[in-house]
Amino acid sequence: MKFKFDWFMKGMVISVLIAFLWPQPGAQGGFLHPELLNKLGIAIVFFLNGMSLSLASMHNGVLRWKAHLLIQCATFVFFPIIGWVLLKLTGGLISHDLQTGFFYLCALPSTVSSSVALTVAAHGNVPVAVFNATLSSLIGVVLTPMWMAWVLGHSGNHFDVAPVIIDLIIWVVLPLVAGLCARPWLAEWAARNKKSIHIVDRMTILMLVYTSFADSVQQGIWSNHGPLVVVETLIGSAVLFFLVLGLMRWTSQALGMPLEDCIAVVFCGSKKTLASGVPMAHLIFGTNPALGMILMPIMIYHPLQLAFGGMLAQHWANREPH
Repeated sequence: MKFKFDWFMKGMVISVLIAFLWPQPGAQGGFLHPELLNKLGIAIVFFLNGMSLSLASMHNGVLRWKAHLLIQCATFVFFPIIGWVLLKLTGGLISHDLQTGFFYLCALPSTVSSSVALTVAAHGNVPVAVFNATLSSLIGVVLTPMWMAWVLGHSGNHFDVAPVIIDLIIWVVLPLVAGLCARPWLAEWAARNKKSIHIVDRMTILMLVYTSFADSVQQGIWSNHGPLVVVETLIGSAVLFFLVLGLMRWTSQALGMPLEDCIAVVFCGSKKTLASGVPMAHLIFGTNPALGMILMPIMIYHPLQLAFGGMLAQHWANREPH
């Protein structure tokens, strides 16, 4: 499985460039009305996610409890702890907004599609990957904002979690549940139109990326940082990715898991979701003008995890059969 700089990744770059060149429409008060458009986009993304989550397909992987425990601990415990330690070590070397972005990356759930796709390509335990990727998405709706409330509270920032939870219920949980409930009627239609649904989902995320950066540009957030932010984010994302990747490989092997389970653990435990991360950030951080910078780590981590994940999947796929 080779990494491809596909239309969605090109779209992310273009969305950011447009935001820098023409931020007015997507900034607060712009004619796109992002305060309403973003929430409608978030509801669409999570409705489509709910429609694509087949809970019935999870049952085959239920009994591999060691793998489940390790993956969920990696996603919602190890990652945030590592992120917290790295932030303490970096101190004042990077801006506060970028620090928030790195911790937000660490608090996000795992991916669904790429975790499963890479596990399939590497001939790993696919039921384990499906089970944990789906479970992670559901758990993340609760744990991600809780982690952010904790870390922002400890850094001296006021974070009123109640409005965030209400927004998450209205714009994330209810559309997700509606999508799941609609599966009996729409599953066949969704299967026939999978490509079109995927395009709508990704185009909605690109719109959210544009409005995130447009407001940051309009507020002048980037004027004090420039290209240095990108360099810092690249280095930080790479350190974080390889640290967790190595930890997952070593831990799964130390626990004596079969290689197929180890593969699922490595891919599910080291991945972070951009597809859910961008819309959730709009609800958690609201009108924070630094939202574009907060999203930088996950936007750089996303292609990084796909590129190296693809190479690793190819390596495992070429192993000698036994």
